[in-house]
Amino acid sequence: MEFSPGDEDEDLRWIFLNEDCDLTCVFLSHFQAGKKASRRVARRTKAAAVAPRPTDLLRPVVRCPTIKYNRRVRAGRGFTLTELKAAGVPRLLAPTIGIAVDARRQNLSEESLARNVERLKAYKARLLVFPKKGKKPAVPENATKSIAAALPFDALATGVSEIKKSEIAKSEGSQFTKLRIARSNARLQGKREKRARDAAEEEKAKK
Repeated sequence: MEFSPGDEDEDLRWIFLNEDCDLTCVFLSHFQAGKKASRRVARRTKAAAVAPRPTDLLRPVVRCPTIKYNRRVRAGRGFTLTELKAAGVPRLLAPTIGIAVDARRQNLSEESLARNVERLKAYKARLLVFPKKGKKPAVPENATKSIAAALPFDALATGVSEIKKSEIAKSEGSQFTKLRIARSNARLQGKREKRARDAAEEEKAKK
């Protein structure tokens, strides 16, 4: 394996596997931290541009598949047609007002159906649609006050904060360690008692 020297672009490497193999171009990115910051800035810029609209579609709450993970919940691909019908949202209108639709998923329990229908109804109650063209939209009386109260948006605190080592709460110890110590004490109890008896007998014999 040979590397050709890169004069202009150090990230571009031409790798020759052997003489019969085709030329393969491999791009190695050494600017991952910078790209991460750029993506974060782009997300904030997009959120500010579309505000107060959300940057993502409304998605349902579903459970993970398989017995191992079905205790967890996550965001699904989209709402089922049954959920949209129960909430009174037309199927073709849903994507235009920020609601994701998944025609393949089926509702297997009344609990998930009721939860997602309630989620849709709560979204509809807060939804205010302004058409791009046409006449001036009919805005409810309390909508102006609610929008004025919500704007401007407060900056969210960062998810990670640095703390000192002295501020970390001291734990009582690992439960696994406690179980192992208890198991070891139960297993060695007989040997320790025998060792103590032998030591006592030796002391008595010396006297």
